[in-house]
Amino acid sequence: MSIPAIRKPRFVPELVADQLRDGYWLEAPDIDGDGRPDLFGYGLRLGEIYWYQNDGYWTRRLAADKFRMPVGADFADITGNGVADIIFCYELYGPIGTIVDPDTAGGKISWLENNGAPDKDTTRWKQHYVGRATGMHRLRAGHFTQTERLEVIGLPIVAKEDVHSVLPVVMFTQPNDVRAAREWPMTTIDDSHFRMIHGAEKKRGLVPGSDLDSLLLASDEGVTWLYYDTSRQEWVRELIGTGERTQFERTGFRGSGDLNAGRLGADPMAYVAALEPFHGNTVAVYTKAEGEWRRTLLDVYGDPNENGEGPGHQIVCADFDGDGDDEFLVALRGPWPWQGVMYYKAVDATNGVWIKWRVSDESVARIATADFTGDGRLDFATIAYSVQNYYVAEAAKIMIYRNETIPAG
Repeated sequence: MSIPAIRKPRFVPELVADQLRDGYWLEAPDIDGDGRPDLFGYGLRLGEIYWYQNDGYWTRRLAADKFRMPVGADFADITGNGVADIIFCYELYGPIGTIVDPDTAGGKISWLENNGAPDKDTTRWKQHYVGRATGMHRLRAGHFTQTERLEVIGLPIVAKEDVHSVLPVVMFTQPNDVRAAREWPMTTIDDSHFRMIHGAEKKRGLVPGSDLDSLLLASDEGVTWLYYDTSRQEWVRELIGTGERTQFERTGFRGSGDLNAGRLGADPMAYVAALEPFHGNTVAVYTKAEGEWRRTLLDVYGDPNENGEGPGHQIVCADFDGDGDDEFLVALRGPWPWQGVMYYKAVDATNGVWIKWRVSDESVARIATADFTGDGRLDFATIAYSVQNYYVAEAAKIMIYRNETIPAG
């Protein structure tokens, strides 16, 4: 077996914002249309959605406020004017404010119409309603069944009946007039298979011969690939693995909590990396062997806390060292030493051989990737996990990590 050349990762930290009052979500679209990726981020408590302009100073601007408990988000150019709009879900929980208390009138999805330019900083972005389902926690915008209209898939985490009840996976299709529509038409993709969906990642090009988006879901059931088969005109579920099953009697959680698919060579889904189970402490990788998926346990970060939760929150796969293969990042919220970003590189994925480095020490809830500096290298950004009733990070920050792993192109 020949060992591939390994480039040691090097990322230089840069502060975007500190002393955050709360922190949870982060994305990196080009908001002002200047060709450089910006950031938008927020926490669950204040209901304030900020964007940070990539202007050399990371100027903070308030896009919208007065939303109760915004949770998951995505972005897309909904109006067709060349800049990204924000799509988000909110009003997840009721008065208790925890996972056992879903708001049966909440779970709403709205999109915020980009106001077009930083000089309109005093004007809040206009809100447009999409739809709702109880317990809405994640959403992904893309083209899953066709390319004519934008589609938003909504993924609840809990149902009104019970934390572990079966959930509906729903899809909202862009109407003719996005500005005037009272809501978007909704269809149900699946309402009989998934429980406690926490992670949902969109990937394009995984279905052979198709450019449509598909989804990877982390749930009680484990790791599932969900895609639309255009020839059969139906949704297909492929179970990749059942996740972490040994902690259930102790914690009440099983399966997977977050995930992402990585490319190795010509295979766009050569592996799936996962954090397991819900808010888990276990990092595992699923690889293909003789036509089947095989699970390899890589690391366990600490013991579950009194709530049965570990420090892991997100997985990101991308090619950071420019060799054509995807590495993956693991976001750890803390407490120390189970905090920061861990970087994993495949040495021999088929046989479960990986090498890792710690590339950040800060508390991390979410990671966003983009070339923030314009030098041709993929950087990443993080936001601290600071959520009441779950985990509140000390010195919560938004950070950029500039990639200096390889020479600038």
